[in-house]
Amino acid sequence: MSINYRPDTAILAKSPAPRRGLGSAWMIVATLLFALMGVFVKQGAQSFTPVELVFWRTLFGVLMLGIPASLRGQRFVTPHLRIHLARGCAGYVALLLIFYAMAHLPLATATTLNNTSPMFLALLSVLWLKERFSGRMAAALALGFVGVTLLLRPTLGGDLWFYGLVGLASGAVSGLAYLHVRELGQLGEPEWRIVFYFALLSTVLGAALVTITGWHALTLHNIGPLVGIGLTATFGQLAMTRAYKVGRKLVAANLSYLTVVFSSLLGALLWGDKLPLDGYVAIAAIVCSGIVASRR
Repeated sequence: MSINYRPDTAILAKSPAPRRGLGSAWMIVATLLFALMGVFVKQGAQSFTPVELVFWRTLFGVLMLGIPASLRGQRFVTPHLRIHLARGCAGYVALLLIFYAMAHLPLATATTLNNTSPMFLALLSVLWLKERFSGRMAAALALGFVGVTLLLRPTLGGDLWFYGLVGLASGAVSGLAYLHVRELGQLGEPEWRIVFYFALLSTVLGAALVTITGWHALTLHNIGPLVGIGLTATFGQLAMTRAYKVGRKLVAANLSYLTVVFSSLLGALLWGDKLPLDGYVAIAAIVCSGIVASRR
């Protein structure tokens, strides 16, 4: 799925007005953490395969969600296992695709392509859930299509085309995963259990795949990025969930695109990533498309 889990805003309780201002601060923290996760993914890709990186990322999630839930005596049994499995498989594939793209593309480009998920969620909502195809949705999809075309055409040449399509595919599959998240939320499934089952299934699938492809040994020199991925992803997830709970949902959703901004800055600072002007115009178009699609 997407590098971060965005709760469906319709399933979260309305927060008291005095606490809403905190939502923006929590979302800024979350987006910075997710951008830092991308940095650790690129660093970790020098020693590990994307399959291994996803395994360690989700294993942290299982432990940091499962242990507190057990201590609080929360129920792990769910009556909606089939939907959890569908959501988990889609989320795992999306996460694997974006980690693969991040390993080969400029950080801002990979992050932006992954953030096309609201476009695909809007389209899937029409095709799958038979929601009304509004003029606003049509405008969002058109703007997003233009942005994707601009981003892929001038900034990705040669072999990078393939990795660009992988990044775009991660956004599409993330849209499918979010569709299942919405379904689970409407069925009353608690957020922690939605995220936990995704992490658990991804860890199991990851362990099986890495056993087939082969494990790389952990050393003092390569373990740092793995710890960084696990911590930034988990705490970023917690910060994002808090932002949606205590803040204004629409503001939090719009601020989530700061991940693209932070990724651009970190990519330029650490690797000298520079996109042509058309590339930044494309990023702006995709972000605006996602914001409009989220307002449907």
